[in-house]
Amino acid sequence: MNLEKLENELVEALRLAATSLPKDVQEFLEKAYERETNPVGKAQLKAILDNVFYAREKKLPMCQDTGIQTFFVVAGYDFPHLKEVPKIIENAVIRATKEVPLRPNTVHPFLEKNPGNNTGRFIPYINWSFVEGSELKIYCLPKGGGSENMCTLAMLPPGKGLKGIKEFVVEHVYKMGGKPCPPTILGIGIGGGADIAISLGKKAILRKLGERHPEDFVAKLELEILEAVNKLGIGPMGLGGDTTVLDVHIEYAHRHPASLPVGIVVQCWADRRAVVKVREDGDVEVVQ
Repeated sequence: MNLEKLENELVEALRLAATSLPKDVQEFLEKAYERETNPVGKAQLKAILDNVFYAREKKLPMCQDTGIQTFFVVAGYDFPHLKEVPKIIENAVIRATKEVPLRPNTVHPFLEKNPGNNTGRFIPYINWSFVEGSELKIYCLPKGGGSENMCTLAMLPPGKGLKGIKEFVVEHVYKMGGKPCPPTILGIGIGGGADIAISLGKKAILRKLGERHPEDFVAKLELEILEAVNKLGIGPMGLGGDTTVLDVHIEYAHRHPASLPVGIVVQCWADRRAVVKVREDGDVEVVQ
């Protein structure tokens, strides 16, 4: 396959993610606007939708915070160019920072130095998983700082069970208020260990809105939590209204008998994402 083409398409994927909200997210925002009964909340949703329109039309970032460039790579065991992928991703991030443009967001945690190109130690961060075959999928997730600051983890006593999980999520959404720029999307990772729960939560927000977990009891829990958090009335931008959370996605892993990890990953209304797909024949496609 043409590796230069893969890099070019990754640059375009980062541009698409920054400037064009996925259609499923826009549709959920439009539905929230239509059913909103609070005039202030409705005005906030109108402003958000206007912003989405102008960003797409002008091909400009929809938010001044263009995020930390994070990638989830799903690679076939037989994909022939695995060792080149990290460098291709890094090159694409450097180019996109200049060409889109993206705000340089990577700062050394101790020295406060910013390299100016959205790279740094372990950044761009790549989360790897492997499947059968020779295809490749690269999920681009530019995650903003405001919503990332609201992510949290609890190591609940196992006896708390589902009731404790629900209470923890609802209490956290209440405490967040308008800080993560609601209406938000919640990715909830349950089980595994502390790091696994948070990672599962971040993977969960890659799912399209309205796409339920394939297991019925998990899908039911997603809807129960969604209903509960929207009863809080926090509303768009925290100014009151019917929609505080657009959707809830849950992923889980088996856990140790002594612990019940629950990781909450919060995504703001600007649920930016794009996917680069490389097929077996080498054809490259960018989708949202």
